[in-house]
Amino acid sequence: MRSWERLFGGYKQNPENVLKTFVEGSCDEMVVLKDIEFYSTCEHHFQPFFGTISIGYLPNKRVLGVSKLARLVEIYSRRLQIQEKLSAEIADSLMKYLNPLGLMVVCKAQHLCVSSRGVEKHKAVMITSAIRGVFKKPEVRAEFLDFIK
Repeated sequence: MRSWERLFGGYKQNPENVLKTFVEGSCDEMVVLKDIEFYSTCEHHFQPFFGTISIGYLPNKRVLGVSKLARLVEIYSRRLQIQEKLSAEIADSLMKYLNPLGLMVVCKAQHLCVSSRGVEKHKAVMITSAIRGVFKKPEVRAEFLDFIK
């Protein structure tokens, strides 16, 4: 039971409770947290997938404590997921509760459903992104991607 609660504990957590913002220390430059480790379970194959997520945003008069980004990743990754949805849910929550000028989420993961069955490719890494607001501008997106190299 404890294992189940840990693996799928994200269902009991509300992102709004984690994403408390503040104006003190706000800036008008990009904020980036890269290589946040995560573990999740594929909702299609019920197999684990794991990797890292990097998040960048341009504040709009409000910022988050740095640990809040990692906590948000934990909430959504600890639910049955597909990687594309995981990236989008993180981005959409940040847009809703932080209201930045824009943001980008990049997720890199290995899927046991790819390595342990089917095509059995052990080194394959899937990369997904979710891009919102001013990060759709090539120069903003390029700056973020340069930061997370």
